[in-house]
Amino acid sequence: MPDSIYKSKEGETKIRNLYGEALFSLAANHESRSIPTGLGETHVLAVGPEDSPPLLFLPGGNFLNPSCLEWFLPLSKTHRIYAPDIIGQPGRSAGTRPSSKGDGHAKWVEEVLDGLGLERVPFVGISYGAGISLRIAGYSPERVSRAVLVSPSGLVRGSIPRMLVEVVLPMAKYRLSPNEERLRRASRPLLTEEDEFLARQVGAVYRHVKLDSDLPRAATKEELSRFHSPTMVFAAEDDIFFPGEGVIKRAREIIPNLVFAEILEGSLHIPSRSAFAHINEEIEDFLGETHGP
Repeated sequence: MPDSIYKSKEGETKIRNLYGEALFSLAANHESRSIPTGLGETHVLAVGPEDSPPLLFLPGGNFLNPSCLEWFLPLSKTHRIYAPDIIGQPGRSAGTRPSSKGDGHAKWVEEVLDGLGLERVPFVGISYGAGISLRIAGYSPERVSRAVLVSPSGLVRGSIPRMLVEVVLPMAKYRLSPNEERLRRASRPLLTEEDEFLARQVGAVYRHVKLDSDLPRAATKEELSRFHSPTMVFAAEDDIFFPGEGVIKRAREIIPNLVFAEILEGSLHIPSRSAFAHINEEIEDFLGETHGP
């Protein structure tokens, strides 16, 4: 399957079945939409009251959109959340992967916004999705009214030797001979709390997806110089991919209107449920300033 992000048809089926499980566990009324873009069809989930203010949510890479969306579901009480499956990532969108060196991700987001009829909206992104949020903030700052970045890519990267030992080696061992213990070891660097379903997603992606190792390129101070919308950043203290202290330091250096920055103590890349509860409370207050009295 040379033109697919999946290693086999069987693997694609397994990922799509997991997506269905994740969507079922979302436990929220949702709408599915398909938006045509230059990179192919983009599948978008929409949750929350249709007459509420819109919000664009961008999930992490190599995780399934419904699972990521569930972490931020409290925001759907006050907002209509539009959550596209990122192009070129596991999910229901086309498998085309934009070059990490250009502005392909930003142009794709613009097309999604246009297809949804959205001009200027708040963005919430986690990990890979937060990196894409930074790309659109630099490319078309007028489209982003506010930005929330959680465990963001696009600012700093962690130690390559450490990632090789703690992520790549356990992943390779799991691929070679899958079992539950090796799956736990492979998913351990990502998850602050053990989560059987998220671990299954990690295992399925490791086994069946041609991993996208090129993150959207890092933001620069120059390209964000026109972006003056209020921005908040949550960085995970023990994030092996995007270490908390480095993320906050870099954010303060290059984001012009950084109004909130917090290191989530004891958190790995994917924070705990209690940390997400705190994050959502902070975001609700932050977004409430947009349309409150």
